[in-house]
Amino acid sequence: MSNIVNELVQDYIRNTLKDKEGLLKELEDYAHENNVPIIHKEVSELLKVLLKMKKPKRILEVGCAIGYSSILFASTLGEDVEIITVERNEKMIEKAKENIKLAGFENNITILEGDAEEKLKEVQGEFDIIFLDAAKGQYQLFYDMVIDKLKVDGLLISDNILYQGMVAHDSFVIRRKKTIVKRMRSYLDYISNCDYLTTSLIPIADGVALSYKQSERGDLNA
Repeated sequence: MSNIVNELVQDYIRNTLKDKEGLLKELEDYAHENNVPIIHKEVSELLKVLLKMKKPKRILEVGCAIGYSSILFASTLGEDVEIITVERNEKMIEKAKENIKLAGFENNITILEGDAEEKLKEVQGEFDIIFLDAAKGQYQLFYDMVIDKLKVDGLLISDNILYQGMVAHDSFVIRRKKTIVKRMRSYLDYISNCDYLTTSLIPIADGVALSYKQSERGDLNA
């Protein structure tokens, strides 16, 4: 049962939204069968709307898994987009490469193989969208490494920010998850009160934060 959205409402939304087809549907089935975390259906549709509105040329993703999100981005935007994604799990990397090849986006999607804390140091240039979907207890660390790579007028998207509702209320917290919850609360407090961002916290699926970068970090006119 969801601690974020009423289960009946959640089921209605997921049943109403159009199902994926082709490779994306196959990846959803694979993820479900093998317990691989990918973005929820309602989040994927939200991202598609944002992508069509923003029309980004460069996207940085932290947390590739089997390549589902990157392929969704490229499928939505076409061949005129560059996506850099980071993943450390060797089995996920192998599967992601296979899926990206099947999708025909080898020239659009680059996987940086290794720990994000190290690989993000190698990333050059600016991005129109940055998508955080990796270790939940490390979002602030990843944020500090990537926010200056996000263009002004760019969009930071943080997934799973309510973490099964545990971030919202202590009554949902599992004892072994306390540190992750504490760190996520700190992260959300920071991005929600940052003077160079405008942030919205959206209670769909496992929670999504959208942060619009309105000025550079440290700009006193923000």
